[in-house]
Amino acid sequence: MTQPRVVLLTGIHGQVGFELQRSLQGLGQIVSLARNRLDLRDPQQIRDVVRETKPVLIVNPSAYTAVDAAESDVAAATQVNVDAPRVFAEEAKRVGAALVHYSTDYVFDGTKQTAYVESDPTGPQNVYGRTKLAGEEAIADTGCDHLILRTSWVYGMRGRNFLLTMLRLGLERDELDVVADQHGAPTWANTIASLTSNVLAQSVAGTADEVRDWWRAHSGVYHLTAAGATSWHGFAEAIFELAGGDKRPLVKPIAASSYPTPAARPANSQLSNDKFNAAFGVCAPDWRDALRLCLDGR
Repeated sequence: MTQPRVVLLTGIHGQVGFELQRSLQGLGQIVSLARNRLDLRDPQQIRDVVRETKPVLIVNPSAYTAVDAAESDVAAATQVNVDAPRVFAEEAKRVGAALVHYSTDYVFDGTKQTAYVESDPTGPQNVYGRTKLAGEEAIADTGCDHLILRTSWVYGMRGRNFLLTMLRLGLERDELDVVADQHGAPTWANTIASLTSNVLAQSVAGTADEVRDWWRAHSGVYHLTAAGATSWHGFAEAIFELAGGDKRPLVKPIAASSYPTPAARPANSQLSNDKFNAAFGVCAPDWRDALRLCLDGR
């Protein structure tokens, strides 16, 4: 009797992990792990879980994502964003699994005037970005089969994110000041999960030799965001426009310098998806279309 294909999924209570838990159904037996079942700060626990479950795929959307808190909590950010991905990659190579890991637009310095491509020089401006980049490098150094998917401005109808913050503040205030000189692509967690599922369905199709060849040809870093771009101010205006309702606050544009934060943010977070689209034959919807679908599903 053929053993079911095991897919190990972390972070199921996070925005992307929650969506992946649904979208990956059909790829095999999903072993879903929340924080209370897998402490990413404990390397031995990670090793034990991988060796026990013997997955074919490891999908790791978990991360230390508190960007400002990371500035004063470098050790924790390093444990989760660098050490844990390294151990997952080492164990993936050991058991013959492939690793899917998510990274960020914050690996770039934000000074480029056009969308970043995967081969552009990196230059993270904060601890979060530096640890995420170090995590990417740690994975690549192991030589395991892997996809590193950089995304940006992730939102959804759960957790803590810009969309939910705007919807809450819109009910509480008549005016909101929102940064207008930082640009990127708001990306729905459902979009990330759906496209990941599509790609992984391609990766497991065929004979064992064909699967090995697929990973040999496709392992690497890819950008995966919604199409198009806007500012945080533009994102906020679109949220209130598409959400409808009787109460709509005035959204006033401000400069990032007027809203100082412990961690510096890149002025330009736009990522080109061209490499991803060409490699896998799929593409993400425009950010406004995805936002409309997200809000329609409330």
